[in-house]
Amino acid sequence: MDKLFDQIKAEIAEFTKNAEAQLEKGNKAAGTRARKNALNIAKMMKDFRKESLEAAKK
Repeated sequence: MDKLFDQIKAEIAEFTKNAEAQLEKGNKAAGTRARKNALNIAKMMKDFRKESLEAAKK
């Protein structure tokens, strides 16, 4: 679960960087990357929830 948490943090940092580039500079490619990051974060959060529930059962 630690590895997944670290991956989530890294993806959120990348999302933040790309979203800021889109908002501040109007960078359309960064917007595309930010949307992809958002999808990846959503998937990882679902995995985190599953792992968290499993850990709570133990």
